[in-house]
Amino acid sequence: MTATPLRKSLAPAALLLLGACTVGPDYDGPPAISSASGQAPAAFARAGADADLAAPRLAEWWTVLDDPVLDRLEQQALAGSPDLALARARVDEARAALGLSRAERMPSISTMASAAHIRVPGIDLGEDDGSDQGNGDDQRGDSGTSSTNFYNLGLNASWEVDLFGGARRRDEAARADLGAAEANADDARVSLTSAVAEAYLALRARQQAIGLARQAVEQRSRLVDLQQQRFDLGTGTEVEVQQAKSALAQAQQQLAPLRAEADGFANALAILAGEVPGAVDALIATPADIPLPPASVAVGDPAALFARRPDIRAAERQLAAQSARIGLQKAALLPRLSFFGILGIGGTHLDDLSRLDDFTAIAAPMLQWNFLDFGRGKAQVGQATARRDQAEAQYRSTVLGALRDVEDALANFRASREAVAMAARATASAGRIAELTRQRQEHGVAALPELLNAQLAQNNAEQQLIAARAQLTADFVTLQKALGLGWQDAASAQ
Repeated sequence: MTATPLRKSLAPAALLLLGACTVGPDYDGPPAISSASGQAPAAFARAGADADLAAPRLAEWWTVLDDPVLDRLEQQALAGSPDLALARARVDEARAALGLSRAERMPSISTMASAAHIRVPGIDLGEDDGSDQGNGDDQRGDSGTSSTNFYNLGLNASWEVDLFGGARRRDEAARADLGAAEANADDARVSLTSAVAEAYLALRARQQAIGLARQAVEQRSRLVDLQQQRFDLGTGTEVEVQQAKSALAQAQQQLAPLRAEADGFANALAILAGEVPGAVDALIATPADIPLPPASVAVGDPAALFARRPDIRAAERQLAAQSARIGLQKAALLPRLSFFGILGIGGTHLDDLSRLDDFTAIAAPMLQWNFLDFGRGKAQVGQATARRDQAEAQYRSTVLGALRDVEDALANFRASREAVAMAARATASAGRIAELTRQRQEHGVAALPELLNAQLAQNNAEQQLIAARAQLTADFVTLQKALGLGWQDAASAQ
């Protein structure tokens, strides 16, 4: 049947409509996270009176601790961490993959050039019209063997029409993969800054503990001298001298493990900054007080947490990528239309390459459809759908885990504040008891073991106060990490 002009005019339009078709589900965002009432939580359940519901500081949260050494260590780690370099390289890889996906949608054009010398015995490869005086490329021997040269220049082109949106879905997945890689790089920054702060706080706590242990050694050493003098004068006993020496040895015994722990945290700080152990020793050599968090800490609300925390953003982008790959697999079930073309010139003489009016051209469409694959394509669609469902479940798990992280951190932070207050009161009481016992022992009212016990209790109380302060600031660091802070630099956060 002869095609009418109307049908001829509709054919290109039909092809365009086919090209506009994109199979597979359209991604419309992650699933909502709601409470038992069906509503998303509007506030954190464990936020106490000391929690500020204003938006938290996104960048350089550690500066509120007002510790110049910590600030320096954080900057060194951000500049030299191999973990951050690895995360940035993965972002570059994902960006290159997106560029490759986009390039594969465009036509592929290549050139070719060839030269061949053919010698075949017993076959005449050309006719000699008598005009060749020995200067041509065709040659014949007396034995009937013929030889000739072939020269060719060509241009090849191919292009696959994205009939059902498979390439568009591939681009969509690649863009989502890039977003996930960027979010993972942000998450690496959050983890790094919190790890530096945690190691620094632990180091300062060990340094203060070493200072207390040295004070105890000096105190016990003076007590040994005092008891020895009393024994020499006949006013004391050898038992009291040995008790004082035993207490001194116990105090000295605490120093070595504390020094080893401090060295370990110093090594950790160097490694986090991408340096060899010992590289930051000069910076942290002078002991300093443990920095304390502010009285009020901004936490914001759960909705802002979902948008800010990098691991949630990475999980959402992974869900988007898996959703797009369903369409990619569905498009593979349908026909594929591509065009192939060749344009070339050539001949048996080099001069033939300059004859542009004598060229060979081939243009051919090709339709491919693997319609009989015994269910392999549908199984691949099923796999892609299952991966999307896994990514959705992983997203929900990540969000719920983030909420728990914040709620736990808020509860621990509030408890640590109370623990510091109680430890401070206990330390003051223990110090007063030790002083009164010392006075009583000097006047012979209290025995030496009573004084040693009082001093030991004072030392333990001071150690517990140091640990409580370190834990308070460590819980503050954990809260900042749970809130997903520290991945922006100061310039972009303003």
